[in-house]
Amino acid sequence: MPHLGNAVRRPLAAERVVIVSASVGAGHDGAAAELERRLVAAGLTVDRLDLLDVLPARLGRFVRDGYHGLLVRAPWAYQRIYSSTERAGGGGRVAQALLRSAEERLLRALPADTGAVVSTYPGASRVLGNLRLDGRLTVPVLTYLTDFSVHPLWVADGVDVHLALHAVPAAQARAAGARDVRVCGPVADPRFHPVGPPERAAARARFGLPSTAALALLVAGSWGVGPVRQVARDLRDCGAAVPLVVCGRNETLADQLRADGIEHVHGWVDDMPGLMHAADVLIQNAGGLTSLEAFATGLPVASYGCIPGHGLTNAAALDEAGVAAWIRDPAQLKYVLGELIDGPRGLVQREAGLALFADEPLGPDRGPAAETAMICRAGVAPAAPLTAGSAPKPTARRTTRPTVRRLAATTALACAVWAGAVGTAVATTEAGPGLMHAIGQDLDLDDMGHAHHAGHGPHGGYTKGCHA
Repeated sequence: MPHLGNAVRRPLAAERVVIVSASVGAGHDGAAAELERRLVAAGLTVDRLDLLDVLPARLGRFVRDGYHGLLVRAPWAYQRIYSSTERAGGGGRVAQALLRSAEERLLRALPADTGAVVSTYPGASRVLGNLRLDGRLTVPVLTYLTDFSVHPLWVADGVDVHLALHAVPAAQARAAGARDVRVCGPVADPRFHPVGPPERAAARARFGLPSTAALALLVAGSWGVGPVRQVARDLRDCGAAVPLVVCGRNETLADQLRADGIEHVHGWVDDMPGLMHAADVLIQNAGGLTSLEAFATGLPVASYGCIPGHGLTNAAALDEAGVAAWIRDPAQLKYVLGELIDGPRGLVQREAGLALFADEPLGPDRGPAAETAMICRAGVAPAAPLTAGSAPKPTARRTTRPTVRRLAATTALACAVWAGAVGTAVATTEAGPGLMHAIGQDLDLDDMGHAHHAGHGPHGGYTKGCHA
């Protein structure tokens, strides 16, 4: 029989939703924050939890720092592990043991009157799905897929409903094994909305920007990762638009860009809606929340110089959905930007992006918040029947903590890849020594990233600032 200790059971009158995210960059948290705002407006009580805070032995810090270290020092390694876990359909034993270690802690953190739990992070979906499968969590579990591309790690057994932004990620989720997938559209802070010429002029004046020149807003998340310097130089040199760069909390990058002669450079920005109102096109490298906010603003989007892993797969999915151009070759940059800024391609993309929000926030029966509220109040049948055979053996749980301790030396590496948009990506244990060596080296990301996007192609978004 399933282990039912500390079970959280659905109350008769369910009005509380718990959202579980992770503070890796800020894209997942940004989506969680907007989802919370809408659920509260719908009359529900909302709690938010950070999975990184739930991990034992303060491993959350290693998750965050390790993931950041891979993106900065060894992006090729991140791409390798992302691809290998994509083919394998899941994470490795270290990641599984780590997630198992968080189950009881997360279960204890859920209030007794919880009516539904929503994950905006792949690792959280895995933990919640396991709790749901073995009967310790009897309330509905939803995963809100924050990206346009769906790595298999996003799809966890036991999750009742997967909420997708668009038909493209919905199809990917079903292909990965998700059964109940509902296309509900994206969420974005209402400050991201189209404006007219007067508001546009005021935004440019507020930021000290040229009043008439075409502006390309280049974003790279709260960490400022990727070949940002090279992309900024490419934008400047192609002549299609003046680069306007947001570096997040990467002050070193901001200083480097200013030294390169890039005139309009910002660090952490609280008024991202204003910058989007001032710009003519958005250049992004990860395909996360920033892209959705640009769509809501009516700003055409291009993917260029993208980070490995989810940056590349999101660029492909956005291109397939017809909402963002994917520029793989620097030689295409000037032409495509011209089409997006002044040509018919820009009009088509603006319409496609705004169409994602056509019924939001006025449509009460549409959107991930409305779907979540309905499921919280009405409930949903379990995602899979609970049988004795499907319950994990108690002995496996008793060995979790020693397993994590024995593998502590490799956990940081496992978490690093598993974090971010990938969630739990760590399957190629044979690559461990090489990855550890790479992380310790001082690699030139700009040169490497430029060579990558020139030859092959790419909680990120901004809410009350900027995030990855």
